[in-house]
Amino acid sequence: MGAFLLFVLVFASQVIGGFNTKLPPPAYGNSITILSIDGGGIKGIIPSVVLQRLEHILKIVSKDEKAALADYFDVIAGTSTGGLIAAMLAAPNLNDTSRPAFTAKEILQFYLDYGQSIFNQTAARNWTHTTPGPKFDGEFLRAKTREILQETRLHDTLTNVVIPTFDILLLHPVIFSSFKLEEIPSLDAKLSDIAIGTSAAPTLLPPYFFWNRRRPFNLVDGGIAAGSPALVAVSEVMQQLNEKNPNFIPVNPNEPTKIVLLSLGCGRNTILGPGSLLAKTFSYNNWTSILALGYASAAADIHEYHLASVFPDSPSSENYYLRVEEYNLNPSIVNVTEEGMQKLVKAGEDLLKQPVKIQNVTSFVPYVKPSEGTNDEALTRLADILYKEKELRLKMKSMEKRGQPFTASTPPPSRMVAME
Repeated sequence: MGAFLLFVLVFASQVIGGFNTKLPPPAYGNSITILSIDGGGIKGIIPSVVLQRLEHILKIVSKDEKAALADYFDVIAGTSTGGLIAAMLAAPNLNDTSRPAFTAKEILQFYLDYGQSIFNQTAARNWTHTTPGPKFDGEFLRAKTREILQETRLHDTLTNVVIPTFDILLLHPVIFSSFKLEEIPSLDAKLSDIAIGTSAAPTLLPPYFFWNRRRPFNLVDGGIAAGSPALVAVSEVMQQLNEKNPNFIPVNPNEPTKIVLLSLGCGRNTILGPGSLLAKTFSYNNWTSILALGYASAAADIHEYHLASVFPDSPSSENYYLRVEEYNLNPSIVNVTEEGMQKLVKAGEDLLKQPVKIQNVTSFVPYVKPSEGTNDEALTRLADILYKEKELRLKMKSMEKRGQPFTASTPPPSRMVAME
């Protein structure tokens, strides 16, 4: 009896809570989990607030004060400022390489501490749209990014990372993906180089050049290719499934694999265009500015259009998709003054209290889905899904080590947490 109790205690310590335990691959579970973070400059404060809340809920659900997002997501994707966040979430801590370099709370503080230095308004005071060169020199961002990520390379990350960029010499996207390193070794660059490259927003920050494995990269903002990297991340996962990657093919063939996606926006504001009567008098320069605005909006909408084929808004859908976005962000608060950044924090906090909205991919108008409750309530449900998925994987992997057959397994009971 004593030996049995000892076994139970040891087994429980391995599979319940998952304290600081690396997430086993999706093959041991029922779901592939993806976190995607949009671009948006200083507006990265908004998804940072949301991520801080999710990380807090995971700590409660798992009863693990060290719970981190990299412990629960198979893929973390990001573009531009979202790419920097993704790199910070997935990079290992230099003092303990099993833990991430930054918590979500620390990333939020990073924006508040360094936003004014990255976007130095004093240095850019005399800049106009006709001034040669970008508005900001980017030197502080480059130095700080190298300082915090140091020599960490893409293969070192705690979970798979997908970060789109755009090469302005070759005029095509470059997707820095953990899944492509064997096929394209030159993509195994320093995370700092990748993060700087994907953040190099044209007109605001200078393009970024570096060599890696004898390959030159001439990079600008990943938003040129994918303002929302969710579709890119899902495509990377689908490719792994199609290629029969053993890490993604379930060891239990009776359990269907679903994709769980959390996509975070940096806030959008409703802008009306000029209308056809006025636009017919436009010059080339007039059209340039209008097309820039239209491109950003259209790209975001078309990503939702394509994602709808993977995540249909139907109760029968095996996949799960949560989009957390502020669709009516006041443009006047988007600045790096202390007041402006605190208003962005408040916008993120208010977003958590708002009802979940879904993009109608016919009208492209977001609508409230009452059954989903608030974004905060949806994050709580998501945390429960993530926790149970990790517990299942740890259990299945432990059974494999002991040579036990796999059977249809019910995930651990839900440990939903109350809103705080």
